[in-house]
Amino acid sequence: MSKSRAEAFSDGVFAVAATLLVFSIPVPDVHASLGPALVAQWPSYAAYVISFMTILVIWLNHHATIDAIRSLDRPLLLLNGLVLMTVAVIPFPTGLVARYLEVGHDQALAAFAYGLTMSGMALAFTLMNSYAKARHLFTTPFSLLGFSTGMLAYPLGTVIALFNYQLALAVYAATAVFYMVLPLLRERRMRQSR
Repeated sequence: MSKSRAEAFSDGVFAVAATLLVFSIPVPDVHASLGPALVAQWPSYAAYVISFMTILVIWLNHHATIDAIRSLDRPLLLLNGLVLMTVAVIPFPTGLVARYLEVGHDQALAAFAYGLTMSGMALAFTLMNSYAKARHLFTTPFSLLGFSTGMLAYPLGTVIALFNYQLALAVYAATAVFYMVLPLLRERRMRQSR
């Protein structure tokens, strides 16, 4: 299979997952006053932003990974499918976090479920990249910092969620920000070294 077909399919999954996130923001009850009802839904907005940022950086890193891989074989395509499966499920724990933060109970369990999903995604991404590295398929250097951060941060946030869901959500948000900033810093450093 060509890289372009794999990328097109992957882009479709990312687009659907990012679009479905908006459904974690419910329309307020028409029997309630609209202004206060919109304000009360702040957890939905926060969960949406964190998850959209996360899907965005996964998509950017996915593209960088696929671009850096010489060719795709069947095991790599299956590992890519595993990454996409974890991305496609992100709207579900996003909705859980949004809803349970809003109603005020079981927030820790919702944050834990979110962390399990993100940990699964980090593991799938690591398996995909580790396979490509072991098969010498990369045409560019492999970033250990980039991969180890997600593999450590998401499981750490998942465990923290059992004790402090607010801190866990901060870890998830900080991880997304890290993955947004790290490539920007790398690109700036490369431009300055030219």
